[in-house]
Amino acid sequence: MLLLLALLWLVPSSAVAMVTTKEVEEALTCQCGCGLTVHSCNHLQCGSGIPLKKEVQALVSQGLGRDEILLRFRDKYGEKILSSPTAEGFNLTAWILPFVVVAAGGALVVRTARRWTASTAEREDGSDRRIQLSEHDRRRLEAELARREP
Repeated sequence: MLLLLALLWLVPSSAVAMVTTKEVEEALTCQCGCGLTVHSCNHLQCGSGIPLKKEVQALVSQGLGRDEILLRFRDKYGEKILSSPTAEGFNLTAWILPFVVVAAGGALVVRTARRWTASTAEREDGSDRRIQLSEHDRRRLEAELARREP
């Protein structure tokens, strides 16, 4: 046990935190059209997945970090290679907009529910909600009703 602890202490922290190929392959989208990550692509002789896996293996063996490898792939192949959009620029909208829409919808539901319950409470309190007519309008209404009665 002490030997294991001594070895961990002697090994540089960068080697302990070394990135795995699976970790990087899961962050990349296979370009063969399957829609899966490079790690998950199940085409036997995939023309995209196999070379990408080899490239990832080479970069990991050079000791590069996950973010650095992903930046290299993004620069080389474009943002479409990444399995999730970056949280910067216009892509920030893709991260924020769903939460904004859900919050706005929730606020609308709460507002509508309060209006409904308020109008129901007004009807139930028994208050007289007749329209107040001026004397002139009342005489006109009575005259019109008198004309229509047989």
